[in-house]
Amino acid sequence: MMALPSLIFAALLEVGGDAAIRHGLVRSAWSWLAFGGAALVAYGLAVNASRALHFGQLMGLYIAVFFVVSQLISFAVFDERPAASLTLGGALIVCGGLVIHLGAR
Repeated sequence: MMALPSLIFAALLEVGGDAAIRHGLVRSAWSWLAFGGAALVAYGLAVNASRALHFGQLMGLYIAVFFVVSQLISFAVFDERPAASLTLGGALIVCGGLVIHLGAR
């Protein structure tokens, strides 16, 4: 699964870019908005760097990776604990990503 490290990196860029834009909007700080925009462009490049998977398969797997990375950051940075419904829904997302990825083999 060569694409997994690039998908994790892309998810970190997307979550970081979204957080920077949110921070920039709350604080009216254009520098944070610019940083967030640059991170989101970098995410787009990183998520599409691997040509090993078809686009639909890549995005299906990426959604599962993005969910896991965003929840880990939510827990580690914001000390947020997921509700049972979020945990269940997330498990379904991850299972769906596995079905997409493993079903294409």
